[in-house]
Amino acid sequence: MPFQERRFGMRDVAQLAGVSHQTVSRVVNGHAKVRDETRQRVLDAMRSLNYRRNLAARTLVTRRSYTLGIIGYETTLFGPASMLHGIESAAREAGYLVSIATMPELTGADVLEAVDRLAHHVVDGVIAIAPNEAVADALDEASAGLCCVAVGGAGPAGVTPRVCIDNAAGGRLATRHLLDLGHRTVHHVSGPLDWPEARERLGGWQATLRAAGRPVPPVAGGGWDAASGYQQGLRLADDPSVTAVFCANDRIALGVLRALHEAGRSVPDEVSVVGFDDTPEAGYFFPPLTTIRQDFAELGRRSLALLLERLAAPDDRAARQPTLLTPELIVRTSRSPRHRA
Repeated sequence: MPFQERRFGMRDVAQLAGVSHQTVSRVVNGHAKVRDETRQRVLDAMRSLNYRRNLAARTLVTRRSYTLGIIGYETTLFGPASMLHGIESAAREAGYLVSIATMPELTGADVLEAVDRLAHHVVDGVIAIAPNEAVADALDEASAGLCCVAVGGAGPAGVTPRVCIDNAAGGRLATRHLLDLGHRTVHHVSGPLDWPEARERLGGWQATLRAAGRPVPPVAGGGWDAASGYQQGLRLADDPSVTAVFCANDRIALGVLRALHEAGRSVPDEVSVVGFDDTPEAGYFFPPLTTIRQDFAELGRRSLALLLERLAAPDDRAARQPTLLTPELIVRTSRSPRHRA
């Protein structure tokens, strides 16, 4: 007789992981109330046993496809790309298949078209990266017929649950850090001001300076790229009063560092620089960049948990405040204390 590999079940996984059958079920279904250590033990046991759920049978019983739709957009920016990766990883770890739709433009019409494409693939729900109000409004409209969760962006409470980084808190954290080092004020190189993330980071910077009674320098909106940071950095390098700069992301900070170097302004001896994102390259800038870290893996887990809550209560369309994740200051050598005269 031909060899048949043994198929392990959920109870085998529970026995190997040393947990209950119910705990394995919660991990498989992406339940949020499972300790990280326990979740990892169960996932390791599943991999060890090559455990595979019978999705076809499960779909017949539950009338769910156990496939999630993810909507992203065509960009190489670190933040949105990392959000997409975090969401996909969280869904995969929870045992869901993933269908991804990307948008060429950030418009409401593109969002609705992407939702329609995913609905034809019979997804249980959709998690969408929503960096502006147009995308968020379209998701509110689409959520009448399909469970949706928004990730990123900003704006008032809506009927679509949202999880995002607390960008204003990140702006405050960076600015307070530089003020605590003895700088009289902090200059800001912003991202494009039609992006909520850029406005929130700027708002956190402004609020911190005003609360400390410090001057608030003027800001000109730019792009998210190093070229934009370079152009703004040349302007700042010409001003000898500039001793501290908070950049809206790490790519902008890279351009600012180049401009300061070309102008002969030493970092951090003359000018301290702080970025936002903590890209993988930030620790290899010269000098290594102090920055604000976003936890994209946690962003993915939280967005999945919100979607599963919505799937459990699909008729709940009450407006709700966004779930905010607190960013973290990562200190490196691109900043130093300054003693005011």
